[in-house]
Parts: sequence; structure tokens; C-alpha cells
Amino acid sequence: MSERLDSIEVFVAVVEAGNFAAAAEKLKRTRSAVGKSVARLEARLDTRLFHRTTRSHRLTEPGQSYYERCRRALDELAAAGEELDAGRQEPLGRVRLTMPVIIGRPLIAPLLFALGERHPQLSFDVGYSDRRVDLIEEGIDLAVRSGVLDDSTTLAARPLGRQVMAVYASPAYLAEHPRPATFDALVAQRESHRFVGYARRGWRQPWRFASADNADIDLPFEIESRFFCDSLDVVMDAAVAGWGLARLPMWMAARDVDAGRLVRVFEEPQPFGYELNAVWPRMRTLPMKVRVVIDLLAQRLPALMAAGSAS
Repeated sequence: MSERLDSIEVFVAVVEAGNFAAAAEKLKRTRSAVGKSVARLEARLDTRLFHRTTRSHRLTEPGQSYYERCRRALDELAAAGEELDAGRQEPLGRVRLTMPVIIGRPLIAPLLFALGERHPQLSFDVGYSDRRVDLIEEGIDLAVRSGVLDDSTTLAARPLGRQVMAVYASPAYLAEHPRPATFDALVAQRESHRFVGYARRGWRQPWRFASADNADIDLPFEIESRFFCDSLDVVMDAAVAGWGLARLPMWMAARDVDAGRLVRVFEEPQPFGYELNAVWPRMRTLPMKVRVVIDLLAQRLPALMAAGSAS
């Protein structure tokens, strides 16, 4: 029975992936193993499910009907498992997560360690990436994402707070350059300053601020720098070393500010912040193992970002 169910799952994966090679990659199997699994299913059913040529394959009419029934059956099995999971008193299983390294390593990882201590049957696979991972395609349970979310009918989200930004520089740098008191002063003094910027794959992140009426505005010029980096903590290190002005999350710069290594250059009447969200594949019943992680992040992350410390 388990082999039959496995063959059905492989068959459905082939249909939804579009070909045997893509299904094999998704299932972490060889293309040959996927092909043999479908062949065994066809032999057991005594029915050809695919029209095959050297270049393509498509469902036969019986194959289409069988796929639709299998898809409904697998959905019902998944729903039954979700309902059973919802009744558990203790979270159980492995949670696959993806998140930006800049917030994942110092803030979220310690929370997961503590959660795992409280729930010994809970485990985690964590990937650090700024890439917008396809959660459904890559089998990810939960993502933490910064910035505006795309509209989606397949994903659900919950706010986790904001990463409020500010402009920082080292005391040594400010001793040698005019200190702008406002956003407008920064624009006017652009020729008098050096900048340290965040860039990834050739894209340079603009410096975004909030106007008096709380609308988003960017610096009216693209910053030029001798030092761009795709890691914000290294951008901060460059600012500490006196390489120029840097736009950083306040929670991240707090420790260097307290130690006197960085100075907040000017106050912003309307602070700008990037929204942080937990994002997961939409489903009828959220598994308890995922729900406890989301609840913890929603409870603890806003305060951690406000305090600038994971302790």
C-alpha cells in the first residue's frame, strides 16, 4: 500500500512539474527512478497515463481523469493530517525556514534555539538568503521577508514589526566632514560626503526615507561609494572604520552606538522602516509546528528590533 501511494505521489508530481526531470529534481530522486515508478503504476492500473514522445509527454484522457482524482485524494489526506496535527498539545516535526541572514543569525536563531529547548520533538532546517524563495516549489514551511509583499492567493502572511532605518557614521568621520542636520541638508551637502552602500547582484539599494506626510521618498541621487557590499553587517563595519555615511537598521547599529563607535547623524521626524513579515503556504489548517514558530516571532521580534539586542 505504501508503494502504491508513493507511485501516486510521484505521478502527481510529474503532472504538476511538467516533466519527469523537473519532478525528479523536486522529489530529490533520479529521473530513472521517477520513470520506473510511473511505469509500475501504469502496469498496476493496466492503463497508459501519458502519451510519450522523444521530446514531450502529455496526459492521456484516462490519465487526466486519474490525476484529478489523485489530486483530490492527496488533498484530503493532507487535510486529515493537518486536522490531526491541530489537536496536538506538543509541536512535533521539522520546520523548514528561509530568512535574510542579517536578521536571521543575530535575532531569529537564538529564538529558535530557545523554542527547541522547550519542545524537544521540534527540529529546524534554516536557510539564509535574500532571494525570494518559491516556498511551495522548494517545500519551505515558513519564510521571514523584509519589505513590501507581493499579492498572492497561495501564500499567507503575518506582520512581525518594522526594521526602522537611520543614517550613521563614525565619530572620526564626522570630525572631518560637515554633519547634516536633516534630510534636506544631506541632499545639499552630497558633494561633501562619502557613502557606504548595500548592493546585490548589481542592484544598489536606494536610501529611503519618510516625508512629513509619511509618504516614502528616496534620496534624489544615487549614492556613489568606494565600498558596496551585499552584507549589511559589513556595510556597518565600513561605517565604523570611517569610510562614510551608512543607512542601517537601528537595532543593528545600537551596540556600536552604545560603544561610541557609531553616531546617529540626524533625527528623522517620521522614521522610515521596512516591514517584516512571516510568510507561509496557505492551507486550511496551519500545522502546530509552524504555528508555534510564527507566534514566537510575532511576540518577540518587535521588541528585539526596538531594543537592538537578541539577549
